[in-house]
Amino acid sequence: MRGEDKHDRIIKAAIKVFAKNGFYNSRVSEIAKEAQVADGTVYLYFKNKDDILIRLFEEEMDKIITNMKGEMDNIPNPDEKLRRFAVVHLNMVRENKSLAEVIQVELRQSSKFMHEYKNRKFIEYLNIISTIVKEGQRTGYFRTDIMPGLFKRSFFGALDELSNMFVFSTKRKYNVEMAADQVSSFFIAGLLPDSNH
Repeated sequence: MRGEDKHDRIIKAAIKVFAKNGFYNSRVSEIAKEAQVADGTVYLYFKNKDDILIRLFEEEMDKIITNMKGEMDNIPNPDEKLRRFAVVHLNMVRENKSLAEVIQVELRQSSKFMHEYKNRKFIEYLNIISTIVKEGQRTGYFRTDIMPGLFKRSFFGALDELSNMFVFSTKRKYNVEMAADQVSSFFIAGLLPDSNH
């Protein structure tokens, strides 16, 4: 348990430090200080700063994916699932701003991460969206000419842009529920056959 506790403390500390200073300007010693462990202790759990960033992403995405799949379990209609996905995603961003900042900004600025890392967790997260679309197509609820692979990236792209607004904007022009409902409605309208409008 002690080892696990230190590992978790280092991850939590890294989220804070990366969000505050940016990945490139952060030092392992600052993460160690924030986690209240010796510098050398960090290297018992992680190879280097890049390893911390990648493991942080994988572990946090695991939790996010599990939570999102759980949210989808008891919703029968695919359009309601998409609405719920949007609400849960934006609420998660609003409630975990430091983590959202690290995932949305710092990861994308890490060339090592973008070029060398096979981003399976992100694909798994996006696939929750395409699975919902395929389910709607199988049941005749959604148009069959929509490509689930294109839809998942478009829908996530819209949510991602809204996420940036919730993380970085100081003004509160929109609330999460309203923003999630609006963006879902735009996309769902494009999925429905004409008779369902």
